Amino acid sequence: MELAAWEVVVLILAGLAGGFINVMAGGGSVITVPVMIFLGVPGPIANGTNRLPILAHNISAAVTYLRHGLPQWGMILSLSLCAIPGAVAGALVGVRIPTEAFNLILAGVMGVVLLLMLSGAGASQASEASPISPRRRLAGHVLMVAAGFWGGFIQIGMGFILLPILNRVLGLDLVAANIHKVFIILVYTVSALLVFGSQLQLLWWIGAIMAIGNTVGGWLGARLTLRGGDDIIRRVVIFAIAGMIVKLIWFP
Repeated sequence: MELAAWEVVVLILAGLAGGFINVMAGGGSVITVPVMIFLGVPGPIANGTNRLPILAHNISAAVTYLRHGLPQWGMILSLSLCAIPGAVAGALVGVRIPTEAFNLILAGVMGVVLLLMLSGAGASQASEASPISPRRRLAGHVLMVAAGFWGGFIQIGMGFILLPILNRVLGLDLVAANIHKVFIILVYTVSALLVFGSQLQLLWWIGAIMAIGNTVGGWLGARLTLRGGDDIIRRVVIFAIAGMIVKLIWFP
């Protein structure tokens, strides 16, 4: 598959936007996966190839966070480990879905995300950290297994799944929740990418091109998270939701 110069630019810009939005809020894969499909990549292969730029921007963001210290690194590790088996199972399902079925599922997922965003069901509200009871801690880890399945399967909308778990169930403030989110996605994406890479002929070089933009976007998103705090995160969440609505309604 050969790409024109403008297509390379489109991949990099899509990666930049996707990486930034994913780190700050979530929903960046709604940009990156459709762009690859638009350029002629089959749906399941685009889904698998998308894991490379996801890995890139989360590594970039994680390095930025590590330089400033991690909040509750023990819980970051335990939640990440819980997400791995779910992600492997989800990826094994994802590699076996025919292209036509994947496209229908993708359209349905976009419709559900649109409804959730319009109803406000996916938004996180608490701005300050609260004590974590043993029951809430257990619930958060169980939900992380299910979240990992979705991340391994299709990834789209993972930010809007993880943030309510981290923010509402586990009581983390939005800055800490975003930092946890980055490391959780980074860990389970490695396992999901191994599954996709062993089962499908991924377009690694297309993923690498998009990863260039994702790396820069992840770095920018991480720095803004650390500098702007909850207010900037809320604004970007609103921007991400608006962008997803526009994409779903006017550019199906």
